[in-house]
Amino acid sequence: MIEASLGFLAVFVLAFMRIPLALAMALVGLAGLGLMRGWTPAFASTSQVIFETGFQYVLSVIPLFVLMGNFVARAGMARELYAAANAFVGHRRGGLAMASIIASGGFGAICGSSIATAATMTRVAYPEMKRHGYRDTLATGAIASGGTLGILIPPSTIMVIYGIITETDIGKLFIAGILPGLVAVVCLCLAVVVVTWRDPLAGPPAERTDWAGRLRAVRGIWGVAVLFALVIGGIYGGVFTATEGAGVGAAGAFLFALLRGSLTWRSLLEILMESTRTTAMLFTILIGAMIFTSFVNFTSMPGDLRDWLLQFSPHPIMVVAAMMAIYVMLGLVMEELSMVLLTIPVFFPVIVGLGFDPVWFGVLIVTVVEIGMISPPVGMNLFVINSLLPSVKLGDIFKGVWPFVLADVVRLAILVAFPAIALWLPGLMGR
Repeated sequence: MIEASLGFLAVFVLAFMRIPLALAMALVGLAGLGLMRGWTPAFASTSQVIFETGFQYVLSVIPLFVLMGNFVARAGMARELYAAANAFVGHRRGGLAMASIIASGGFGAICGSSIATAATMTRVAYPEMKRHGYRDTLATGAIASGGTLGILIPPSTIMVIYGIITETDIGKLFIAGILPGLVAVVCLCLAVVVVTWRDPLAGPPAERTDWAGRLRAVRGIWGVAVLFALVIGGIYGGVFTATEGAGVGAAGAFLFALLRGSLTWRSLLEILMESTRTTAMLFTILIGAMIFTSFVNFTSMPGDLRDWLLQFSPHPIMVVAAMMAIYVMLGLVMEELSMVLLTIPVFFPVIVGLGFDPVWFGVLIVTVVEIGMISPPVGMNLFVINSLLPSVKLGDIFKGVWPFVLADVVRLAILVAFPAIALWLPGLMGR
């Protein structure tokens, strides 16, 4: 227990010294293993982790889904999704903000990145909201919170990383994110309703679209529907695995972008380079986390913590609630992926020891990551929007996102109280 605690402290100290977290976790994990097991076994274990992580077949999901997201972003599908959502709800008070959230959910179904979803919807939705006189607080808050849906509604890079670390079925994790994703869309749209109820001028209604226009808008999103049904439907129906589904999705997204004429040799090179950079970053962090996890698992911390929590809590669900509270607080001061990778080795054995479903816990983890992505002062989505909209004050973005943070906290409580929301669809797989 003491060894692991010192290891966590060392990682935090190195992180505050501006040393990249992947390097910090790898160095501390290697040093910890060396001091506890000897340097020869430590180097052997570390080299094995690096080799196995780099050559693990299931990890090919990550670059393929990153590539898929970059292709669909280039194909302009986000604009069609926003137009379709706008046709149905844009005439309501705050309707354009709701449309950005709904469109983000649709885009998240074909893009596994929160940052990519937020950046894409900023370019698509913000000009329209600004043209109709929306306050910057509501416009940016809706876009930032909607962007988080990219990592909950499958496919999701965070779910892949969680599945790898905990050895949880990635296909079931993907399917488990569908209903919680719909709950998320509803909660965020209700937050827009509350904001516009308190301040009607924050989100004036736009023009109403007739049913002929709505049908035309719906026909425009057939590509998104086909791609989602092909990938997620294939995984759910057992036609192919999550890894094969990622390959099918990337190939399908490439064909859509090609047929729409949005690909040139230069844009294709840019997509491949961006996908490579993102994949390299994720793999580096993952390898560092796996080395640190090997060290933590070698200590007595996971078992000691589980025994301590079981001793003091007669109600296991309260342990989960306490973990979620810790995650929400950590999300205020830490980068989200780092937070998850540091804590999973400690919390996951406790969850399994208490008899909870790891798929359900994975959905909870993604939900707290979503909250962290929009929680000031370190929420990544907020800074992505600020970099794309330099005319909007960062203080306004921080102010506008808080109603959506509260909506996400309510959603987290719902998912903790009703695990069936996440577990019902995965439970039907294989029947």
